[in-house]
Amino acid sequence: MVPVSSSNLRAVGYDAASQTLRIAFISSGVYEYSGVPASVHAGLMAASSHGSYFDAHIKKGPYRYRKVG
Repeated sequence: MVPVSSSNLRAVGYDAASQTLRIAFISSGVYEYSGVPASVHAGLMAASSHGSYFDAHIKKGPYRYRKVG
């Protein structure tokens, strides 16, 4: 997990082999998103606003998720 500067996200982790994105939110715990391409993870990490990118490309995307912590 890599800490990020965001008002909503605390840290982001990614496993390229399983295409699993893990996000720790400041107020709602840790979630895993399945089937996330490396390009989407790269876009999230490069975005000027991690929260806005997450909302537009991951939260509203086709990815299944589950709370893990």
